[in-house]
Amino acid sequence: MRLPAFPLAVLALAAAAPAVAADAAHGQELYESRCGGCHSLDANRVGPAHRGVYGRKAGTAANFGYSTAVKNATVVWQEKTLDAWLANPQALIPGQRMNFRVALPEDRADIIAYLRQQSAK
Repeated sequence: MRLPAFPLAVLALAAAAPAVAADAAHGQELYESRCGGCHSLDANRVGPAHRGVYGRKAGTAANFGYSTAVKNATVVWQEKTLDAWLANPQALIPGQRMNFRVALPEDRADIIAYLRQQSAK
């Protein structure tokens, strides 16, 4: 007897290991070691301050001199957009000035969890 593909796909997904939740504590470590040279939660540096970034429109942090590309972007910083930005900023907003990427999806998820946590404070 041959089973249809859909039930097999459901069984395969059910058998897969559950996704690991993002780790904001590890995200803080990553943020401090990888992002802290240019960013701070509360002060603009080479890059804009990040407290409150989650849910904020790109290019709107107070008193920061954004590139024209970021100022004109329609991006709102959420899980998906932050992940795309950290993976490849130039692909998300061509003409922006950040020249840094976070290669591992798990690391991006942890940094995003940390930023989301800090944005709520």
